[in-house]
Amino acid sequence: MSGLRLMAVHAHPDDESSKGAATMARYSAEGHEVLVVTLTGGERGDILNPAMDVPGIRERMSEVRQEEMAEAARILGVRQQWLGFVDSGLPEGDPKPPLPEGCFAVIPLDEPVRRLVQEVREFRPHVMTTYDENGGYPHPDHIRCHEVSVAAYEAAADPDFHPELGEPWAVRKLYYSHGFIRKRLELFREEYERRGEPFPMEQWLSKWRTEQGDIMGRVTTQITCGDYFPKRDDALRAHATQIDPNGSFFAVPLDIQQKVWPTEEFELAKTRVTTELPETDLFAGIEDGQGE
Repeated sequence: MSGLRLMAVHAHPDDESSKGAATMARYSAEGHEVLVVTLTGGERGDILNPAMDVPGIRERMSEVRQEEMAEAARILGVRQQWLGFVDSGLPEGDPKPPLPEGCFAVIPLDEPVRRLVQEVREFRPHVMTTYDENGGYPHPDHIRCHEVSVAAYEAAADPDFHPELGEPWAVRKLYYSHGFIRKRLELFREEYERRGEPFPMEQWLSKWRTEQGDIMGRVTTQITCGDYFPKRDDALRAHATQIDPNGSFFAVPLDIQQKVWPTEEFELAKTRVTTELPETDLFAGIEDGQGE
């Protein structure tokens, strides 16, 4: 199968490299068209890599993040489009301060929905990926990304919704990307135990409250993409202001990841085609060229 189109909708630059990146790299390598739509510029992101916390970086954060995003897209072999909304930042404190005026999470929903519908009608993806109703984690921009993506999935197919934005296009399937899976870490820990080595993410796993459950129960679709984990990691490192190369993203060596858990996980949220669950392909049930 070739010639199908995948659109991945993300809140900030770097999200595309930490959520479903190896899947995108695989589909791109197999001849599909992949477009990342980045809703905000990530302007309010902190510098999380000490090596990048140097004079001149923070002052031009917007430009730096654009450069990082371009390099990550090149590594993954995907196209990328900015929607141009302003990062809301991650409010901290108790009570949390109000979100900045005019940021993505507080502007009227209709504006970003219209912008994303235009992108959908121009690119005409067969599949879209985004975050679930919790945003993957409760960042206000991630939750708003979910709201915008779900609304655009429906609105893009509606001929009465802003016809000036282009011909209606019915995206065949909408997925939520799931990355924070407890079972995955538990299996990594078991592999370390078999090797007689200390598990480098033990403290991180111990903080995971059991009452939170495991999102794995919602997963419908697992994409085998271990061969593309190196590209995923290289794309992550391209976001040098946001990703510490000595951080937890890279704590478990690739050979263990590829052996123990060589997949990325998704939840089929909406579909206009018939498919059987569980799936191993985001394009399952979609014929080559369908809807052209």
